[in-house]
Amino acid sequence: MASSAWAICCLLGSLLFHRGSPSPSASVPRLRLSYRELLSANRSAIFLGPRGSLDLRVMYLDEYRDRLFLGGRDAIYSLQLDQPWADPREVLWPPQPGQREECVRKGRDPLVECANFVRVLQPHNRTHLLACGTGAFHPTCALIAVGHRGEHVLHLEAHSVESGRGRCPHEPSRPFASTFVGGELYTGLTADFLGREAMIFRSGGARPALRSDSDQNLLHDPRFVMAARIADNSDQNDDKVYFFFSETVPSPDGGPGHVTVSRVGRVCVNDAGGQRVLVNKWSTFLKARLVCSVPGPGGAETHFDQLEDVFLLWPKAGKSLEVYALFSTVSAVFQGFAVCLYHMEDIWEVFKGPFAHQDGPQHQWGPYGGKVPFPRPGVCPSKMTAQPGRPFGSTKDYPDEVLQFARAHPLMFRSVRPRQGRPVLVKTHLAQQLRQIVVDRVEAEDGTYDVIYLGTDSGSVLKVMALQSGDSAEPEEVVLEELQVFKVPTAITEMEISVKRQMLYVGSRLGVARLKLHQCETYGSACAECCLARDPYCAWDGASCTRYRPGTSKRRFRRQDIRHGNPALQCLGQSQEEKAAGPVATTTVFGTEHNSTFLECLPKSPQAAVRWFLQRPGGQGPDQVKTDERVLQTEQGLLIRRLSRLDEGTYTCTTLEHGFSQTVARLALEVIVAAQLNSLFHRGQRLEEPPARGSLASTPPKAWYKDILQLIGFANLPRVDEYCERMWCSSRSRGKQAKGKSWAGLELGKKVKSRVQAERNRTPREVEAT
Repeated sequence: MASSAWAICCLLGSLLFHRGSPSPSASVPRLRLSYRELLSANRSAIFLGPRGSLDLRVMYLDEYRDRLFLGGRDAIYSLQLDQPWADPREVLWPPQPGQREECVRKGRDPLVECANFVRVLQPHNRTHLLACGTGAFHPTCALIAVGHRGEHVLHLEAHSVESGRGRCPHEPSRPFASTFVGGELYTGLTADFLGREAMIFRSGGARPALRSDSDQNLLHDPRFVMAARIADNSDQNDDKVYFFFSETVPSPDGGPGHVTVSRVGRVCVNDAGGQRVLVNKWSTFLKARLVCSVPGPGGAETHFDQLEDVFLLWPKAGKSLEVYALFSTVSAVFQGFAVCLYHMEDIWEVFKGPFAHQDGPQHQWGPYGGKVPFPRPGVCPSKMTAQPGRPFGSTKDYPDEVLQFARAHPLMFRSVRPRQGRPVLVKTHLAQQLRQIVVDRVEAEDGTYDVIYLGTDSGSVLKVMALQSGDSAEPEEVVLEELQVFKVPTAITEMEISVKRQMLYVGSRLGVARLKLHQCETYGSACAECCLARDPYCAWDGASCTRYRPGTSKRRFRRQDIRHGNPALQCLGQSQEEKAAGPVATTTVFGTEHNSTFLECLPKSPQAAVRWFLQRPGGQGPDQVKTDERVLQTEQGLLIRRLSRLDEGTYTCTTLEHGFSQTVARLALEVIVAAQLNSLFHRGQRLEEPPARGSLASTPPKAWYKDILQLIGFANLPRVDEYCERMWCSSRSRGKQAKGKSWAGLELGKKVKSRVQAERNRTPREVEAT
């Protein structure tokens, strides 16, 4: 509780002090769990592979087979979801003979690039996966036998190995997206050795391969993030594959330079290319801009233009798909991240709108005002096009003018804007960068909430909610937890969620972690703590904080308030912590007049406001402690820089969170006046003759010497050294007479003297820099 002078110096150098009560921030995680705490609580499990590091590049969650497939450096792994990860299956898949050496001869890094990094793991049929790897800059694909459901087999079909050019990038870290539809692989990638030929490619089926028209430069240095098949309606012939990516384009207003923008693009699944124009090229490719910006005064907007990750929140029957997208800024002014939510209806409406048109390279973009040919460019051959008198059952039947228009106008004029017109979450000035996003829609007692999981570049996962309160345009951010998944700081590159198992699978270059979405007992054993956590997964059942399950019995015992987190209403009869967990014990703390003293108070929630009250001896009631230059309040307690006799009394540390007050610590401070300090160094005082009752030595010797150190300032360290010499070190000359009594004191004296000497050898500048 109290601290030594040098510890207080460290606090002065390392803590951020606040005048008055620190104002808590909702953007601070309410609960932080370290790597070791997650493991000890059995909330996470780690798989690092048989060689200590996977160098993971792709992860595929197969809930039908109850398997997790991993693609790494020269290997593929299979883990069983419901079993311990101690028995994985492994397939070694190095480059073909001679490829590694050729990669080195071409100037590539032998350790970082010249290996077979598996980038594609997609379901091929009921018993096989399609896997593709970089093959030391010779992309290669093969079929991987994984067996039927219930089997745990994994082996590579040697006869199926073939070139992966166009299906897998050459470089292990090049942005890339793929999806497997109807026996064909759709990929967004740069397909050449130098990484310059960007395209969307379809291959692997009975139909001829299809690719982007590179002559028209439809893609400008794209950074692909995701590809997925999304049905627009009940007509399967109208299904499309959507690609989410960022690209660098010339300034849209015709000015100099380039800007980064994010896009959603699409192609029809039944696109067959043209008959005379766009032969073996996409004839239905269109793209639109994804806007994620914060409105400002005067119509100004702060844009988040770099797309980092996308998560598709698939709906229940009768509802539209929702798209969660994570963006970052590319501004040199500040580093920031935003999460925007889009509805597929809004994306469809943009693709039904006007096409973008530019009269010349130096002209601004505008809506195309001329006649749009039929069938409308970009639509799929379906019931709408194949009507009597209009035999457009295939894109090969489309007139040349339709294909020429699609070739010249791939961009839509309108942009896709998020719901509510702004991000659901904005985070700036973060110590770490955000890289991955997954979302779980959770039903709670007072509504349905989207819990957002954000993977960082430091190996941690943030568990966040964005609550829309009333008519307020800006949502309330609630950071529930920060979970340090990996021991070593490493960027999270993959995340998959299993709602069925309530698990999050987190991948990094090092390995993979299996993480429980919730662990309600972590929040504490009181109703108030469970309610203040505001976790939609958890509720107070009358006895403990447990998993909330909608529709279960005993509704009257469930206590949950996600929107307001008000335990005063939810926890009737338990409105004070003392009633739930017993009264807070009073701890006696000693301090020396004119010296520094630190009173520690660690609130259970960093989102709570901390207040200190002082009950002086003989006073009528507690007074709130006023902070100034002498009395400083920190995140960890109260620092009194120069102690006065008037500071003596009982200090109570309370927290206030959502209108709910709790007592965290109660400390009785006794001030030792300067004159009393001299008695500690009286020549005749000995360890065998402890001081009078109520003084420092009323505690056992180990606690006694610690208290002494706590009372002595930096300037008095030589006197501590002198005291130790008199009290303990001179015991050697006393012979065997006091051997039994002095041995413990001698050893303690050695420790104290060693520590004091170390402190004496340090300059004040070194102490301050600690």
